[in-house]
Amino acid sequence: MGRETKEMQEHQKTSDKMAAVGPHISIITLNVNGLNSPNKRHRVAGWIKEQDPTICCLQEIHLSSKDKHRFKVKGWMTILQANNEQKNAGVAILISDKVDFKAKQIKKNKEGQYITIKGTLHQDDITLINIYAPNTGAPKCVKQLLIKLKANINNNTIIVGDLNTPLTPTDRSSRQKINKEIIELNEKLDQMDLIDIYRTLHPKTAGYTFILKDRPYLGKQSTHQ
Repeated sequence: MGRETKEMQEHQKTSDKMAAVGPHISIITLNVNGLNSPNKRHRVAGWIKEQDPTICCLQEIHLSSKDKHRFKVKGWMTILQANNEQKNAGVAILISDKVDFKAKQIKKNKEGQYITIKGTLHQDDITLINIYAPNTGAPKCVKQLLIKLKANINNNTIIVGDLNTPLTPTDRSSRQKINKEIIELNEKLDQMDLIDIYRTLHPKTAGYTFILKDRPYLGKQSTHQ
């Protein structure tokens, strides 16, 4: 009974924050599995326009630095990317022209596994972290990235991406198991006071996005194949 009460309180706390800021900010995230095809770029751009998010985070864009200019979306002129020269991995964050966003600091790695943007949205501090973890060794990779980015994570931080990791039984298929690496990753998330807002609001639906527990901004997440 105590555990259920605590979960209900967490859910209500998160729901209250969503209701307060929901109309002002929305976040969608999508693994695009490559943007080198003109037709694929057109389809993804159309999907973003249809969803009309404040912020869009993409994973596996597969664009090199010299090709990154090929992806453009009308209405989302701010497109920040972490590219991999071998045209694998790669992540991007798109910011809508409708909002007052100013980037103050951008960090990324040459493997294209993450990009971190510190800035202001409507004059409020915000930190966005978009992560792509490879299929092999994903839990360990995510844990190492969180440790590396710990200094950038505070109560203004939203972490999204494709973690390739089923953190709870709800997130995995019947053939997948929660192994030692996943247990250690969940322990690290708890240590860093990060909560899965998608799981909090949708306890029976697969998907996840992380924020700090007192995070004032909560974005909606959409998964799409």
